[in-house]
Amino acid sequence: QVQLVESGGGLVQAGGSLRLSCAASERTFSMGWFRQAPGKEREFVARISWSGSLIYYGDSVKGRFTISRDNAKNTVYLQMNSLKPEDTAVYSCAASSAGLVSAIPASSYYWGQGTQVTVSS
Repeated sequence: QVQLVESGGGLVQAGGSLRLSCAASERTFSMGWFRQAPGKEREFVARISWSGSLIYYGDSVKGRFTISRDNAKNTVYLQMNSLKPEDTAVYSCAASSAGLVSAIPASSYYWGQGTQVTVSS
């Protein structure tokens, strides 16, 4: 059982930046981020493999968000720039020991508790 601890959420003005962190209790094949706003379905944001080479972003955040990881700390980061009100959501960290987050079913993921990101206009 992999445990994930998230931090970095908060309130920011449109155009601003936030950096989310997710620390895992052990090494996993990949880690990533999803988000969900009230009344909307869960949306894929970004993911990265253990090697750091297999990176993938959702279309809505390409060019604005950057995912990275520190393997010594089993930690993944999400740098969010040029934030928009439509980025407001609960952001959840996910990890998989079986394959690539976003490419395999979510039933195989471990999940963090979620952190609220609110972007004001």
